[in-house]
Amino acid sequence: MAKKSVLKKSPPRTKRDRPLVRSLGPVRSLEEHVAQDWWHKIFNSLYLKTDGDVVDDSRITAAEVDQVCQWLRLSGDHRILDLCCGQGRHTLELAKRGFVNVEGLDRSHYLIQRARQRAKVLGLATKFREGDARKLPYKNDEFDAVLVLGNSFGYFDTLEDDLRVIKEVARVLKPWGRLLIDLADGEYLKANFQKRSWEWIDDNLFVCRERSLSSDGERMVSREVVTHVSKGVLADQFYAERLYSRDRVSDLLGETGFGDVSFPAELSPDSARAQDLGMMEKRFVVTGRIRKQWSPAKRKKAVGERHVVVLLGDPGKPDPLKPLSVFDDDDFYTIDQMKGVFREIDGYRFTYLTNHDTLIRDLLSIAGQTDLVLNLCDEGFRNDPRRELHVPALLETLGIPYTGSGPQCLAFCYDKSLVRGIAKEMGIPVPEAHFIKPEDCSYDLPLRFPVLVKPNFGDSSFGITARSVAFDAEGLLDAISDIRRNFGYEKPIIVEEFLTGSDLTVGIIGNPPSSYTVLPMAEEDYSDLPDDLPRICGYEAKWRPDSPYWRIRSIPAALPPQTQKDLIEWSTVLAERLECRDYTRLDWRLDAAGQPKLLEVNPNPGWCWDGHLAKMAAMAGMSYAEMLTAILRAAEERLALPAAGQM
Repeated sequence: MAKKSVLKKSPPRTKRDRPLVRSLGPVRSLEEHVAQDWWHKIFNSLYLKTDGDVVDDSRITAAEVDQVCQWLRLSGDHRILDLCCGQGRHTLELAKRGFVNVEGLDRSHYLIQRARQRAKVLGLATKFREGDARKLPYKNDEFDAVLVLGNSFGYFDTLEDDLRVIKEVARVLKPWGRLLIDLADGEYLKANFQKRSWEWIDDNLFVCRERSLSSDGERMVSREVVTHVSKGVLADQFYAERLYSRDRVSDLLGETGFGDVSFPAELSPDSARAQDLGMMEKRFVVTGRIRKQWSPAKRKKAVGERHVVVLLGDPGKPDPLKPLSVFDDDDFYTIDQMKGVFREIDGYRFTYLTNHDTLIRDLLSIAGQTDLVLNLCDEGFRNDPRRELHVPALLETLGIPYTGSGPQCLAFCYDKSLVRGIAKEMGIPVPEAHFIKPEDCSYDLPLRFPVLVKPNFGDSSFGITARSVAFDAEGLLDAISDIRRNFGYEKPIIVEEFLTGSDLTVGIIGNPPSSYTVLPMAEEDYSDLPDDLPRICGYEAKWRPDSPYWRIRSIPAALPPQTQKDLIEWSTVLAERLECRDYTRLDWRLDAAGQPKLLEVNPNPGWCWDGHLAKMAAMAGMSYAEMLTAILRAAEERLALPAAGQM
């Protein structure tokens, strides 16, 4: 009987013996091997080795965050999204610097887990999410800035997907929010990419790379074969990135509503290995600001919610006080900052009226249908400052309760000479002055030079410039001529002694004498102004960003106790006498002997986020939202309205 043949089995190969990855060897076309969703798998622990000389170097990260903060003027209270954040290196660097409202999002499960682990080790409560940049898990209007750093844009297969990312960014940004992207310089790479290279990662790992342009010339296709000297091939992977020029990315941003597009810098990493930098070799930075309206707030009407109609100037009409006579980006930004605050105030629902062509009809339609009008129309009816009093007059005629001063007060305070006379009658010190009528051709000036020449009617420092300070008779004639010619002003002019002491502002929220708050006094800091310019806070300081006067800062006033006491007493009694309501600002200046003298009274003063009233409120520890809420509540108390939520 024949023996059965016995086949001896070889011992099983262990993981250590087997090659980890089967390499494809030479391929005819790199592009054919790129998976549509290549980015799902490639960003793992191996990525942090092959690209770690750039994307995992704390020194490079810190330098990039320095630049980002400078380019976007980021502050600690900004809400920031680090999109495609990887292992969270920029997010965590910002958090370490005190940015408490920064979070990161990335598609890679591995990198997000790595980010969370690092945050835990550092003791930072930084939030990281796993998600797709084409469908962000955030509400509308949530962020002040979105960052896309480390050449993380352009991974998707189609241009439409890249466009979806930008549209999502535009959606989650607040109006006027900023986007910053750093991405590969497409034009440079098309002309200078290395077709093949190899690089030692450490003593055991090396990577071989192949590159080619896609068939349409729009993407850089890359292959990486990562090899361990003893274990063999660890990865044979393909990926592709879209190549953008400056013009093309600018068009992409413009198509999605971004303006102010700029290219502040080029980047080239200071790699410790300094070998094959690939797509990171030369990048450019692009920034843009989203121009959009706030999304309608989706919330149920709460019990006792107060409906407030906010009345503003008409952005569609000329405004003679503005340098170009139109509402510009700064004006729209200011309005959107205010709207953003009102979205967050509980107990109120805000709507807005800005069309003055239909204003009377619109007011008729809301009479009896609204709880309160917040009158922020300091431009005047149809943006005519002489008709600022017409707005409250209309509201009173229609029986609609409103915030701020009434028509009589606005009429008084628009006339600087009249206010001077009332103050003087009350024993409140005012500068020596002379009244010049339009028909006057010669001036017997009972004052010593220097003098300040200014329109008797007007606000927002209309007509007051560096040329308004006259040191002799010839300068006086030039100053008068300048106001007449350059500002088209043909009404009376006041010439008053030029005071050289501290330039002061007193802010009041509330209604003297019963219930009010005097904010910390502010002083204008002229220390950065060239010596040859007069120390005044005039038209240039408020409307000319290119002027040296733009450098003026408001700082807390340092005054003797008695001077401070006098200013508070005089300001409150004068505000009461003139019937200023809810919020008021009074401008004062000390003479050479330190005596305060009244310059003017501003009923319904500037309410903007960066105005004098907001600066003084900040000195008192009040946020912009708290200041606007205080004005609302001062009006409610004056009108004996129940508090919002208790109606």
